[in-house]
Amino acid sequence: MNDWIWYEIEPLDVLLFRESKPFSPGEGSWAKGIFPPLPSTVFQALRSALPATGKEKKDKSRNLDFLGVFLMDGERNIWLPTPKDLIAVIERQGPETVDDLDNKANDWHRSLRLKPADDPEQSGWNHLCFANKDGLSPMVAPTEELQENEFICRPEAWIRANALNKYLRDEPISYLDERGQANFHKDPWSVQILSHIQMQSGTRQVKDSEGYFTEVAIRLDSGWRLVAAISSEIETTAVRLGGEGHHAIVAKLEETSIAPLKQLLKDFSEPHKFPEAKPSAYLLTPGLAEIEPEPNLELENKKERKYALYGVYPSTWQDSLSGCVSDRPLLWGGVSTIWRKKKNSEGKIQAKEEFGLLPQRAFVPPGSVYRFKQKPKNCDRLLPVNDPQQNWLTTFHKLNYGKLLWGK
Repeated sequence: MNDWIWYEIEPLDVLLFRESKPFSPGEGSWAKGIFPPLPSTVFQALRSALPATGKEKKDKSRNLDFLGVFLMDGERNIWLPTPKDLIAVIERQGPETVDDLDNKANDWHRSLRLKPADDPEQSGWNHLCFANKDGLSPMVAPTEELQENEFICRPEAWIRANALNKYLRDEPISYLDERGQANFHKDPWSVQILSHIQMQSGTRQVKDSEGYFTEVAIRLDSGWRLVAAISSEIETTAVRLGGEGHHAIVAKLEETSIAPLKQLLKDFSEPHKFPEAKPSAYLLTPGLAEIEPEPNLELENKKERKYALYGVYPSTWQDSLSGCVSDRPLLWGGVSTIWRKKKNSEGKIQAKEEFGLLPQRAFVPPGSVYRFKQKPKNCDRLLPVNDPQQNWLTTFHKLNYGKLLWGK
């Protein structure tokens, strides 16, 4: 962490980070956007600004460390994804008020956290849980801690770094801090739809093939920007970020601006600082949680490849985990194969098979929370067990995918 240099990344236009699902004009011609972008996307943008060239640049870039990305507002406050298990407590305005977890109210006065159900076999939970009795208990609201005039709602999507510090210490949080500033913020961006139409030459008709498709771009609110760290010195410059040639200004951040985030990393990155019994972990960057892999599948070229499934928590944590909260299903996806067309030395086009991970399938979103009975094995980060032959996994370690912050 001492070698990292922190930078702000200010967009000059909309940002386009298209999801990786199979995409083609015609049917399925709508391409959704991903925001915030994955760490690898922003890392490549910053790496392009390195002053070295040729082989020197290639060798140097292999040894870079990266952490990000996060958000910063116009007043230089750092914002991180709100923990998924955090719920807000608000006073009822009248007898007609009902509980509404989708309510993003901003006048609540204290917070609570979801907890594992005491006895999932009772009170109907057994009809909603998995058949496997060793599975996780549902995470429920601690209704016994509510007063008669209180109900619960969800806080907004982003939490100030100082407030996350309190959360990890298991201290109560209110919507406003001691200075009257909001500890939570809604998504600070708007969506812009980009339609692409190609007309047939000499007509007013849209091409039947590759004639129409739509993409979704993001426009950050005024004053907002991205924040990331990389272990290299970069002069203030413009870099290409995302698709369609959109650019952003990269500039070094002052220490005072990044101090709350650096304090979080200093205090909560090391799991050994916390008790062995009943710790919790907050996912700071996108992670990969490998479930038991499927049997090897034989391809047409007779080469075997192992296809793994990914979920919200890894199978190696099963015995240690008491509950988890995320906005993804517990089990939903895995590794994909990408075929790229390349020219060989004779100028002929050949299809080459490459490894690929689809973000909407594989990655656990930041803000996911894990509750443990005791610390699990391989708890330094949320990534599969490192295999020296898997270059992509080594890259994920260097880019700090699956970074966990540990709390009470």
